[in-house]
Amino acid sequence: MKSLTIDSTNALCGALFIALGGFFIYQCLNLELGTALRMGPGYFPLVLAVILTLLGLIILIQSTRVQGEPLGPIALRGMAFILPAPIFFGLTVRGLGFVPSLFLIALIAAFASTRMKAPMAVVLAIAITLFSVVVFSYALGLPFERFGPWVRF
Repeated sequence: MKSLTIDSTNALCGALFIALGGFFIYQCLNLELGTALRMGPGYFPLVLAVILTLLGLIILIQSTRVQGEPLGPIALRGMAFILPAPIFFGLTVRGLGFVPSLFLIALIAAFASTRMKAPMAVVLAIAITLFSVVVFSYALGLPFERFGPWVRF
């Protein structure tokens, strides 16, 4: 008889996905769902939460089938630059506007890599900002201020 081996890293990841997905499913049930053609405010988050839960189940099941590798070093630099970016964006988007806030968080997040140099980070931030403005502002027509009151002269 073959002994059951569990990849603890993937099992933990799967369990975390299932827990988060379950939490969001529960939260979405308090919102109006609507239908696929006339989506309510809870429809899309519910679909994403169900997908997250299903992915968690797949990862959890897969963790019992595959022998995992030991967990490597934690990328503290990456976490220090990427995790605060959405918080910074949320705090500055109303004051600075979409364009400056997005440019700054893209610039900050670019330095999560030790190989990133300043000129390339600026080019990357400009490209991400231009792409996002074209997609969200012009193509989708989302109503937000491109430049906020903090940067108006």
